[in-house]
Amino acid sequence: MMRRVFGITGWKNSGKTTLTEKLVAELVRRGWKVSTVKHAHHDFDIDKPGADSFRHRQAGATEVAIVSDRRWALMHELRGEDEPTLDAILSRLGTPDIVLVEGYKREAHSKIETRRLEAKDRAPLSANDPHIVAIAANFAIADESLPVFDLDDTKSIADFIERATGLTR
Repeated sequence: MMRRVFGITGWKNSGKTTLTEKLVAELVRRGWKVSTVKHAHHDFDIDKPGADSFRHRQAGATEVAIVSDRRWALMHELRGEDEPTLDAILSRLGTPDIVLVEGYKREAHSKIETRRLEAKDRAPLSANDPHIVAIAANFAIADESLPVFDLDDTKSIADFIERATGLTR
């Protein structure tokens, strides 16, 4: 099955998470089943110290599944293994209409680059990444060969992603 994958990339504090959140809501509103993959740094945790599942991991379990009648989650401790590739993670997902990938600057899927005046770094990523197919910024950008969107224009960005990924009914 060919997965529709589209990325949101940019420097720290460039608006990636906010744009991803708004795009998920907009695409779901349009009737699409959306999954997301977020690349985090180093020692992130989604589990609270003291919780049973946290205690299972602390005891040495490599994988811990938490399951209820509302949701389930699978945590995998790498315990010295290499970080899995994006493809390996995508292969573990269900069958959404589209996967939005936040982060993963160096991967080879189509991406939109977020730019904010307040970002940690403002060097354009698009100059060195042929997979960046558009820019979303909160300031005017001149001399750009790619389509440029206002960072808050979620509807137009969602339209662009639908066209770019062939997401049609």
